[in-house]
Amino acid sequence: MVDIDTLCTDLYDEHASVDDLVVGLDEQTWELPTPAEPWTVRDQISHLAFFDEQAALALLEPDRFNESLAKIAEDIQGFMDAPLEFGRALPAIEVLHWWRAARTQMLRGFWAAEPTGRVPWFGPPMSLASFISARLMETWAHGQDVADALGLERVPTDRLKHVCHLGVRARHNSYAANGREFPGGDVRVELTSPSGDTWAWGEDETNSVRGLSVDFCLVVTQRRHLGDTTLEIKGPLAEEWMSIAQAFAGPPGPGRAPGQHA
Repeated sequence: MVDIDTLCTDLYDEHASVDDLVVGLDEQTWELPTPAEPWTVRDQISHLAFFDEQAALALLEPDRFNESLAKIAEDIQGFMDAPLEFGRALPAIEVLHWWRAARTQMLRGFWAAEPTGRVPWFGPPMSLASFISARLMETWAHGQDVADALGLERVPTDRLKHVCHLGVRARHNSYAANGREFPGGDVRVELTSPSGDTWAWGEDETNSVRGLSVDFCLVVTQRRHLGDTTLEIKGPLAEEWMSIAQAFAGPPGPGRAPGQHA
């Protein structure tokens, strides 16, 4: 069984690492554009705050969360835009306080939850472990957008293993999201962790993805174009998958053009 306490601790630490990027920034810097056009630094943090709030609601009041889904479906774009508009009307420090309060409530809920329970979300309900991992992936990915906007290099950590695992497990979903038939088969994923260990999934050496774990995470969260990484891709199954890979649920993202993060 996955250690929920370890997952929560890693998510807490990921929150803190992104918080460190933005704490103390002036109002003008919060308006810097990020590679996720047209979102600014402010928009990235507002997005995290809102969906951490939604995660807390799904965890602590699942019936109320499920009741909201039908209304959300009536205007999905409006639902996505609302937290950005809300954040744009606040001073930057209040956006940061909003996110801090939301993530604290969410984490308290995670630590108190039944480890074997399932949590409703915007797609199928998720296991608690997968749900926490997904929030960590989202936090890391949007934190990368912020770091890119600020021109900062982040030091990768072994928390990336959670993102890598989600990316591997989401191979089937990457095809579904893009309206493609899943080809089946196996792809070997062998990655070097920030601490120097080897993380591996799959057995078939005919199709493989090898390289740095941070590069794999950047590709499956669509924060880097594949050509801007040092990943070594071998075999048609691996090549096709990595051209459409996404660790997140929902419709396919636009991805990044070569060099777009710079």
